[in-house]
Amino acid sequence: MIPVKGYKGAKVAVLGLGRSGLATAAALAAGGAEPLLWDDSPEARAKAEAEGFTLTDLTRNAGLEGVAALITSPGIPHLYPAPHPVIARAIAAGIPVDNDIGLFFQSAADDTWAEMEVPPKVVTVTGSNGKSTTTALIHHILKEAGRPTQMAGNIGKGVLSIDPPQDGEVVVLELSSYQTDLARALTPDVAVFTNLSPDHLDRHNGMGGYFAAKARLFTQGGPDRAVIGVDEVEGQFLAGQLSQGAADDRVIRVSSGQKLEGFGWAVFARKGFLTEWRKGRQVASIDLREIKGLPGAHNHQNACAAYAACRSLGIAPKLIEGALHSFAGLPHRSQLVGERAGVRFVNDSKATNVDSAAKALQAFPNIRWIAGGMGKDGGIAGLKPFLGSVVKAYLIGHSARDFALQIGETPHEICETMECAVARAAEEAEAGEVVLLAPAAASFDQYPNFERRGEDFTARVKALIG
Repeated sequence: MIPVKGYKGAKVAVLGLGRSGLATAAALAAGGAEPLLWDDSPEARAKAEAEGFTLTDLTRNAGLEGVAALITSPGIPHLYPAPHPVIARAIAAGIPVDNDIGLFFQSAADDTWAEMEVPPKVVTVTGSNGKSTTTALIHHILKEAGRPTQMAGNIGKGVLSIDPPQDGEVVVLELSSYQTDLARALTPDVAVFTNLSPDHLDRHNGMGGYFAAKARLFTQGGPDRAVIGVDEVEGQFLAGQLSQGAADDRVIRVSSGQKLEGFGWAVFARKGFLTEWRKGRQVASIDLREIKGLPGAHNHQNACAAYAACRSLGIAPKLIEGALHSFAGLPHRSQLVGERAGVRFVNDSKATNVDSAAKALQAFPNIRWIAGGMGKDGGIAGLKPFLGSVVKAYLIGHSARDFALQIGETPHEICETMECAVARAAEEAEAGEVVLLAPAAASFDQYPNFERRGEDFTARVKALIG
């Protein structure tokens, strides 16, 4: 646990008692603060009480009296589309509003760091797609290279639940826009920006607000090294804003598809080969085509970002290459579940929007595509250019019939359920084809989250293939 500094003897309100909220409360208490806990959910309040915490109804007029700060969970709106009433009252009263990420950066370093031979470092990863894979891949490479490391944030543990970093350790954090938008302290040593595509737009009042939330990690945080995906104009702009010119190697530009040879430091993937380019020459090259845990151009971009972050930490290219080959991938993200008679079954349940589904569809030839769920605004019309590899679609969930109308002449079948879709796709698939779950939709019509949806797919596939 990281004891929170700066609030000893003070009352600190904690709004939202999920994983991060309870970890925050414990870390505040460990630092000598008096946490005042509240959640709108009776179930969450009961869980907190069962763990020994005392509740304070922050929604009452006197709930925030004498409070030094309000710490809120990332899922609770603080500005758009409308702030939670408790947060609105705190802002009106001039009470600082923060989150666990801000508390982590405020509290992680202590006096022992100055006595360490190699002070700990913090690597942060943000972006629209690929955050989790890139974070896990950096963590994996560091472990394979023999570096002490912990992983937390939007993946793994809550940031305040990790152990105090030791000599030479690297803490790798996945950060969502909800987390970067509010944190009052953001001071990573290395910060990674993967890419940007429309998501959470209601929460950020549009694309500009969404990008601004991501950019805070770099413009406010001032990392020593920034790894920036430049395949979208926002990434190009951010890299330009952070560098003093093309030769400035404090910014490492990353791309999947573009040559980036005119910059001080760049890492790019083309035709399945990763290339590191530095100071006008090629430094290293890695063949990514046979790495099973990283299929497709989108995962090649993740590999480039992780490679760049680890190179900035001094890890040798050969060590990184070996670690890439031993990376198994993450559940629900282009995860190879199994194979039968030459047919591969791939779980990409995390592909909940058009952009991420498009990347999955480009990663494989000859796809039996399972899609559907709770469709998002605009449906899947944007996927038409990527349906050339789809042999047939098997549509499930609330939006199945809407999706059927939007995929044009692509062969399809309305299956409604995962059970039916997996059975029909497996029955019709031929050697060399891939049965791919890439829903392009939220899961909430049939499952509580994308993980449960992916687990259902995985269980049904394993039951079929034995």
